[in-house]
Amino acid sequence: MANSFENSGSRYFVLINDEGQHSLWPENIPVPAGWTVAHGPDGREECLESITANWVDMRPHGLVLQMEAAAESGANH
Repeated sequence: MANSFENSGSRYFVLINDEGQHSLWPENIPVPAGWTVAHGPDGREECLESITANWVDMRPHGLVLQMEAAAESGANH
């Protein structure tokens, strides 16, 4: 059985969730709840290039906010 996530001839989406995490997603599989299309449909390589170019901070947004709040709190003491 072919793997829908690794077929170079298929079309894909780049999905993004509320935490800013990205995912390569086959066009023929419904987009899961909590994710939105950020790019595509496009070729696999083009979608991977989009992920590489746009997902530069792998930390979830919630963690970034916590770290910023902690740094600001520490600066105020």
